[in-house]
Amino acid sequence: MHRMTSIQTAEVVVTSPDRNFVTLRLTTEDGLVGLGDATLNGRELAVVAYLREHVLPLLIGRDAHRIEDTWQFLYRSAYWRRGPVTMAAIAAVDVALWDLKAQAAGMPLYQLLGGASRTGLLAYGHASGRDLPELFDSIRDHLDQGYQAIRVQIGVPGLTAVYGVAASPRAGGGRYDYEPAGRGAYPAEEDWDTRAYLRHLPAVFDAVRNEFGPELPLLHDAHHRLTPIQAARLGKALEPYDLFWLEDATPAENQQALRLVRQHTTTPLAIGEVFNTIWDYQELIREQLIDYVRSAVTHTGGITHLRRILDFAAQYQIKSGIHGPTDISPVGMAAALHLGLAIHNFGIQEYMKHGTRTDQVFHQTFTFTDGYLHPGDQPGLGVTLDTDQAGQYPYEQAYLPYNRLTDGTIHDW
Repeated sequence: MHRMTSIQTAEVVVTSPDRNFVTLRLTTEDGLVGLGDATLNGRELAVVAYLREHVLPLLIGRDAHRIEDTWQFLYRSAYWRRGPVTMAAIAAVDVALWDLKAQAAGMPLYQLLGGASRTGLLAYGHASGRDLPELFDSIRDHLDQGYQAIRVQIGVPGLTAVYGVAASPRAGGGRYDYEPAGRGAYPAEEDWDTRAYLRHLPAVFDAVRNEFGPELPLLHDAHHRLTPIQAARLGKALEPYDLFWLEDATPAENQQALRLVRQHTTTPLAIGEVFNTIWDYQELIREQLIDYVRSAVTHTGGITHLRRILDFAAQYQIKSGIHGPTDISPVGMAAALHLGLAIHNFGIQEYMKHGTRTDQVFHQTFTFTDGYLHPGDQPGLGVTLDTDQAGQYPYEQAYLPYNRLTDGTIHDW
């Protein structure tokens, strides 16, 4: 067992194998190396600067075991609290410290969080298509890969490109199976029509249920595009198709808006991938306005803070649905799996497989078998960073798309 003393070196590694990733690398005097994910999709360099210029100088010489104290120090001493950049930076430090502590203990991280509460984590994959035949092919492909729960996204007649549909055309060409952020100097513009979407979607789920039966868990992401009454209408229209959840049906910064949605539908609601603190959830959880917490470890202050949110949610029978597409690096994904394995109120884990080059940069021990994820039993997170490989893929500027309505108004993407 390692004694593990203070932090000796702290560095930020920026690499872009299949997309941009920001990784914090802490090394202790005993030679242990801990990793944290600081990736903020489309705004990566803001977190890089926050870490390099403001946080890293504060870490050198600190006791690596003092995770809670370091978390509170970084949160409270900044004075300007919360926000995605700050909380992603704190998350990276927090996860790296948990990685170090678990390595020093000679245990996989989930053991330090209380041990396993289940044998594996049910994962859902992202099926999509421009039309029903393409969607059905994608669902079958995901079932063949072993997924036992499927998110369904489809093109809308009359719209050129729709969020979550990998085959949608985009500026510069190509698909975005791995990453919707397009590399280049300006974000791609997409189009949107809410009425067309609301007319189209219920028939899509009717067709999917007729093809694949009543038992397959189905999910859908509205991606913040609806007003509260539109979200209520969609939730009600989808009730016959027994969704596992309807995600981000309306922007939830206005937490009271979910009261209206709840009055009109019993479709389970998942919210929070753009949230970054427990304060974003306070009313939603206390008034039981959602069913699943969607925050990522990477964007929400790390394991320490997301655990607080999920413990709060557990009092109200609200479960986890931790954000996990490919804008979460393998480091952030491993952290989510260790946390999900340990908590009691686990719900489901989002999982998109990373590209081959990413897997060469980040060596992972977590597994995906028969639809279930497991973080593995290597001490710590179970992820190592190949810095030589990382250095072969320098940062490339990339932006997420944005939407305009038919009259030219910018809308939520």
